[in-house]
Amino acid sequence: MSIVAWDGKTLAADRMALFGDTQMPFSKIRRLDDCVVAWVGRLEHGVVLLEWMAGRNEWPAFQKEDHFTTLIVAKTNLCHFYEQSPIPITVEHPFMAWGVGREVAIGAMAMGADARKAVELASIYCAGCGFGVDAFDL
Repeated sequence: MSIVAWDGKTLAADRMALFGDTQMPFSKIRRLDDCVVAWVGRLEHGVVLLEWMAGRNEWPAFQKEDHFTTLIVAKTNLCHFYEQSPIPITVEHPFMAWGVGREVAIGAMAMGADARKAVELASIYCAGCGFGVDAFDL
């Protein structure tokens, strides 16, 4: 489970990963060339999607399933995401959030919080995310 938030200049993600029924800290956000990439969904699928984004493999077949992983890509003044196809969906709103607790994060940003604070608040009020925040400013 994960929460990722974009406030127009910062991409932030929580650090909680599930290994079976055990919660452990794990960073789900990385700098990759000229962008920052994060994901919500299955941990191992996110790692495979990072490899796709880096050009090291093909678009994974598992993304056509009902339980796909969302890959979020942020660049300066631009954010888009991928769900069930390798076609990017551009975020047209000034802020966005994905994953468990996204409503809390969107509400927080609507009230003036930045992406880091939005992830922190979602982690307080939602059991599916936590273990701190990783964030990159663009």
